[in-house]
Amino acid sequence: MLQEIRIQDLGIIDESLIEFGPGLTVLTGETGAGKTMVVTSLGLLLGARSDSGLVREGADRAVVEGVFDVPVDHPATLRATEAGGDVDGALVLVRTVSGEGRSRAHVGGRSAPVGVLGELGEHLVAVHGQADQWRLRRPDEHRELLDAFGAETVSAARTAYASAYAAHATAVATLETLRAAARERAQELDLLRRGLERIEAAAPQAGEDAALRVEDERLAHAEELRQGSSEAQLLLAGGDDASGDADDGIIGALARARAALGQVSANDPALADLERRLTEVAHLVNDLASDLSGYVADVDLDPGRLTWVQQRRAELSELTRSYGDTVDDVIAWGLTASRRVLELEGDDGRIADLERDVTRLDEERTRLAGDLGEARRAAASRLGERIGDELAHLAMGSARVVVAVTPAARLGPHGGDDVEIGLAANVGSAPRSVSKVASGGELSRVMLAIEVATAQATGSVPTFVFDEVDSGVGGRAALDVGARLAALASSAQVIVVTHLAQVAAHADHHLVVSKSDDGHVTRSGVRRVTGEDRVTELARMMAGSVSEAALEHARDLLSDLGRSIDA
Repeated sequence: MLQEIRIQDLGIIDESLIEFGPGLTVLTGETGAGKTMVVTSLGLLLGARSDSGLVREGADRAVVEGVFDVPVDHPATLRATEAGGDVDGALVLVRTVSGEGRSRAHVGGRSAPVGVLGELGEHLVAVHGQADQWRLRRPDEHRELLDAFGAETVSAARTAYASAYAAHATAVATLETLRAAARERAQELDLLRRGLERIEAAAPQAGEDAALRVEDERLAHAEELRQGSSEAQLLLAGGDDASGDADDGIIGALARARAALGQVSANDPALADLERRLTEVAHLVNDLASDLSGYVADVDLDPGRLTWVQQRRAELSELTRSYGDTVDDVIAWGLTASRRVLELEGDDGRIADLERDVTRLDEERTRLAGDLGEARRAAASRLGERIGDELAHLAMGSARVVVAVTPAARLGPHGGDDVEIGLAANVGSAPRSVSKVASGGELSRVMLAIEVATAQATGSVPTFVFDEVDSGVGGRAALDVGARLAALASSAQVIVVTHLAQVAAHADHHLVVSKSDDGHVTRSGVRRVTGEDRVTELARMMAGSVSEAALEHARDLLSDLGRSIDA
């Protein structure tokens, strides 16, 4: 609910604090007093386009501040919190317009884009007037209003359809992706299969490249290895020299040294320890000589083996150039490629399955779209009748309302229906969209009829503003307009700018906009009237001047409507 608006330097209003209450509030005042500025200020709070011409002459800027009482779980509260605003029991919106035309917005004490005000306004206030945009300005809003009016029946059908539509859209997108990637998939499969064939033909073993590299080095230098090891073995074990004399080598020398120590080591423990160490060295040299002898015997001088090793290394190098730095990497690539081949080969089966799914889901969403259309048409018939009944009380008794539900060109996220609220303003005329056929005053009355007809069913915005909803209405019809506004006010806050006493008399709160002129500056202000002040205002509205007869007539009007003078 809108609690209050503070206006500063807007139009002819220098500064004014307007407090609103629940139920029906009317704003009245003489022509040119500034009633429209109150509605304009509210429009600014709701994100309407600003204009430097709105700034009061001589002022630097115009400021409008509004305070709304909203529950913690209200959509406006949640959106304001998302924008960084502080909503602690009340939502405060501020709009500033400078003399240069610059506009700024604040939500809950935090600066915010003006667009956020518009988003909040959709949840807070519906403004209907001859120059205002209104809730049915787009075809989609006709459908949303009908669906909300249809309540649980339409909601259940719409939810079921939305689920099927989303599933179908997902399946179609996946299928299109797989089909679009068919060529790339075939190319990838070809590359993977060729790679796997090469690896399978070569049959590399883990660590084989490292082992072959060592063997290649040994075979390529076999002669040098044999000569070096043979010479070393000879020096250790000894043999015949060039003169034919025997040479017992290092092993013989060590044996003689042990014999020399053995004769005297028993006389000195230190020397005995040296003898022991000499013995260990002799054993090590014997073992080394034996190993060298074995190595010399095992040195492979087979040129054929060397050729095979080098050819095998070249074969493995072809693989590592393409699939990894080492043979182990090549083997790992082969395992990954095998899994990928299985995935890609399975895509053909997935495409067939998805094609069946798409067909099935298309049939399902078509069936559910039909169910949704039937639910909408049933609700549309009831809604058209209810709006028509309301128009009969608003001096539009000859008007006929048709809520048309027609097949759309294609199924969409919200079903397969186009919804349009049509109005035949006169007998014999064909219904046309209310946004195209209704005049300004008729439009406000049509919107009033729609709001009253749907208020309980839709639970729409908490506050409605009607500007000149009674344009072109008088007499008994004006009383009916007031009664319909009062009916809407039983479930929502309603603010009405009116020039008819018959409408104003229904109000729970009566605000008067008045203008003053001190000869230099013209100012406009807003005050609440009760008691005799209210009677006086109603008398002025009915007679144009205040007389005893007009005052009496105003009292009679309030009495006939069961309204207290002090309201």
